[in-house]
Amino acid sequence: MGNERDNQTFQLNKMIEPSISPCSAITREPESVSIVIPGLNEAETLPQLYSELVRILGNGRWRLDILFIDDGSTDETLSICKCLHRSDPRFNYLSLSRNYGHQRALTAGLDHSTGQIVVIMDADLQDPPEVVLEMIELWRNGADVVYGQRRSRTGETWFKKATASAYYRAIRVLSGMDLPRDTGDFRLMDQKVVDCVRELREQGRFMRGLIHWVGFRQEPLLYNRRPRMLGETKYPLLKMLRFAWDGITSFSAAPLRFATAIGFLVFLASSLLIVIYFVRKEIFHDAMVPGWTALFMSILAFGGLQIFFIGLVGEYVAKCFEQTKQRPLYIISSGSIPPTDKV
Repeated sequence: MGNERDNQTFQLNKMIEPSISPCSAITREPESVSIVIPGLNEAETLPQLYSELVRILGNGRWRLDILFIDDGSTDETLSICKCLHRSDPRFNYLSLSRNYGHQRALTAGLDHSTGQIVVIMDADLQDPPEVVLEMIELWRNGADVVYGQRRSRTGETWFKKATASAYYRAIRVLSGMDLPRDTGDFRLMDQKVVDCVRELREQGRFMRGLIHWVGFRQEPLLYNRRPRMLGETKYPLLKMLRFAWDGITSFSAAPLRFATAIGFLVFLASSLLIVIYFVRKEIFHDAMVPGWTALFMSILAFGGLQIFFIGLVGEYVAKCFEQTKQRPLYIISSGSIPPTDKV
């Protein structure tokens, strides 16, 4: 009897050991790394960015390819892309037929990336290329997504920092999605994550939200963001506000629910006022000398609320309208495609 119990224990330990011991030492090495860079009018920064990427990442044990997405530039960006490609086959580019916006250009880059791991970054040199090596190290240890989280934002105004902080709080509350604060599009993704993101083809593109939504093991990497050294920002205030609004409405119906709640509260307040005025007139015989100013102002206030909420509903209807047309997210005018190891 005792021998049978010992044999059962031995067999159980034999089954358990292989499932536990290798996990503590799992590491992996990338065979290929793709750097996806969407950009608009980056003729000043592109040569320097290319030099830094090749210097820092070009001597690794992986195959490196750099894919720049020209989002309808009007300067010499495309000419520089062609020159860099002729001098180094690791540099490739796609030129979109017009300006489709940063998020759609980023989508084009992910659609045509070929690396086992894919890093997305901006072309303005604010995201340090050396941080990519730290991201790869976290990927080696099992992370599927490594997102850059800004420890400091040198060169940015207090207004931009304050509005960015308010935005991340708002999108967390409204969407219920725990989107990490102080993050941008700078991140590393495993190929399986990229494949999942490619399947998401909605017209309203909010890529950091989509990447967060697909799940997998996602880990932060704190880094210090550089100030922009060359060129101009492509996101002025109005464009940033539109981007923030797209992010909220793409991932949350909370604004519509808020409008419903406000409408219900207004209905309750109106019903209460009707009861009060009826009681005053019928019981207390208060004729209530009419004040047309107060009446006029209340009509304006409630009319404004109605117009605002109708516009809010229209925003969501417009998104449905854009989606049902099923137009392509972008059109490629010219370019070169990175080589692939996929079968």
